[in-house]
Amino acid sequence: MLEPVWGQRVTGAGKPNQGAGALDGVVVADFSRILAGPYMTMLLADLGATVIKVESPAGDDTRQWGPPWDDGISTYYKSINRNKKSVVLDLRREDDRLLARELARRADVMVENLRPGTMARYGLGYDDVAHDNREVVYCSISGFGGQPGGAHLPGYDLLGQAISGLMSVTGEPDGRPLKVGVAVVDVLCGLHACAGVLAALHARNATGSGQLVEVDLLSSALSALVNQASGYLLAGATPRAAGNAHPSVAPYETFAVADGSIAVAVGSDRQFSVLCSVLDLGPLDQDPAYATNAARVANRPALAGKIEKRLATLDRREALALLEAAGVPSGPVNTMDEAFAFAESIGLEPVWTSGGDDYVRAPFRLSGTPPEVRTPAPDLDSSGEQIREWLRSPQP
Repeated sequence: MLEPVWGQRVTGAGKPNQGAGALDGVVVADFSRILAGPYMTMLLADLGATVIKVESPAGDDTRQWGPPWDDGISTYYKSINRNKKSVVLDLRREDDRLLARELARRADVMVENLRPGTMARYGLGYDDVAHDNREVVYCSISGFGGQPGGAHLPGYDLLGQAISGLMSVTGEPDGRPLKVGVAVVDVLCGLHACAGVLAALHARNATGSGQLVEVDLLSSALSALVNQASGYLLAGATPRAAGNAHPSVAPYETFAVADGSIAVAVGSDRQFSVLCSVLDLGPLDQDPAYATNAARVANRPALAGKIEKRLATLDRREALALLEAAGVPSGPVNTMDEAFAFAESIGLEPVWTSGGDDYVRAPFRLSGTPPEVRTPAPDLDSSGEQIREWLRSPQP
């Protein structure tokens, strides 16, 4: 049998039971696939929501996105689907569409990221679902919105990075545009969707009604471009790729040392004076070409050359020890194994383990209702029989 919380709603401002997740009792019908939607619903699941992952008979595309593999399962899929239950519903079949509509009727939250208009063709669009379930928070994730101009465009992260302008500011000044090394626009979109859904759930406590939450890759990317976008809107400045340098702060970039690279993030004139002192750069902080941040930005190449010439005489350990002792913000350019080891060394406990699988810990901590990993990413239709039985039974 399914857990008693299935089908219950969280309303009012009552405190959760001790040991309960912040979203215990919230049922999420997750019709999303690939990354943005599944990442968002995983965060809801980490917080205690019951997330029912609805998959086609072929399963989520990311099940086949490898290598790398872990026991024959894509590590990509495992990275964003923990704490969920999987059920296969073929929306091309009338009987499965009826079950999907029943799931939508019972859900607190419904999430989909199919091409705009697809869910409506199956009778599962927002208007259809809200007609039977006025309390539903319906989250629709798309690549470029649901209006005619963008609805037909496929919602892939690479396209989002390219079309948003993110790639135009990523890479070396004299090189070709580059994407970020992870599907960052999908992840940002998932985070924005999560914020929208949580806000809508909070509003439902006051109004008793759900609402439609719409998020798209392009809007998420433009929002995430923050200072670059604002520089264009307010000052007409069209940014260009600057490698690892910051467009408005210097020195704020990576530098080569004798055995690798380090990052130095000097954010004030005082920190620059300390940098000059600890690296024996002479009175550069008194030189009009470098005394202020604006001057340093204007003369960044010459300044970077002076700093890197000195750092080339030090190995990474020596350079970081000097800078850290002086209070200059700096850090190593880590590989993945070094990054996890560092997070572990400073007490962040970055890894969760469930069912023999390791997962990246949820990026937020709650003192009273902490997120947690309860189950590994599910096999295809692993809870299918149980869920279909629940949907066919009268709702309590």
